[in-house]
Amino acid sequence: MALGTDEIATYLAFAEQLADASGKAILPHFRQQMAVEDKGSRADGNGRYDPVTAADKAAEAAIRSLIKTHHPDHGIHGEEEGVEPGTSPLLWVIDPIDGTRAFITGMPLWGTLIALNDGIRPVLGVMDQPFTGERFLGWGTGARLGDRTLSTRPCASLAQAQVMATDPRMFTEPDTRAAFDAVEAQARMTRYGGDCYAYCMLAMGFVDLVIEGSLQPYDVQALIPIVEGAGGLFTSWTGGPADQGGLVVAAGDARVHAEALAILRPFIT
Repeated sequence: MALGTDEIATYLAFAEQLADASGKAILPHFRQQMAVEDKGSRADGNGRYDPVTAADKAAEAAIRSLIKTHHPDHGIHGEEEGVEPGTSPLLWVIDPIDGTRAFITGMPLWGTLIALNDGIRPVLGVMDQPFTGERFLGWGTGARLGDRTLSTRPCASLAQAQVMATDPRMFTEPDTRAAFDAVEAQARMTRYGGDCYAYCMLAMGFVDLVIEGSLQPYDVQALIPIVEGAGGLFTSWTGGPADQGGLVVAAGDARVHAEALAILRPFIT
């Protein structure tokens, strides 16, 4: 379902309303003592620590309520409550708190991710950090933070690149960890942590490459329009679409992206 420029603008404004509502639900909980549930210990979990808090649940509930009120025909895919199909091809893909581990340790490297998928791909994305007051917006052909237009920076080679990944343990297979290590060995610098923030710093021109694995659609769909809107690339490790998560690579410069793929691809094909 192709959306026109005016429709994108209208839905982007609505996405900002969703971000306002989620921020109001989240902030009373931040840097407060709270109960933390471990989703990874559930019967259907993978056994790894996967925290969720009342803030995650309240934010997703607030977002879902607004979508159902204003666009009842739209589908919703959220991390906490799963998929609720709609009668329209349009699907809101939401992660109420991307970076819950940072959230529960009082660190501000988390954000609310809100994307609108047109049935084929994410066409707009929001990363909202209500504590710092930062809201990153992307719509594929443009990206901004407040009044600032975002643009990735030139980086001629991997040897000059600053690389980020949230946690090396997200590369769950020996080959994928070896692939990441091979890229890291050639990069100028690697930093861990950041979750969604790393991709936004790439869009701002402070990071050159983000490589991650074990991701879900709600982890990436809001970030793809932000990175691409700032002039970057966001693909799978094979160079294909990244909207379903899994193994992903985002780059600010096509030269670094190509160099990273040349290293990563042989490990998984």
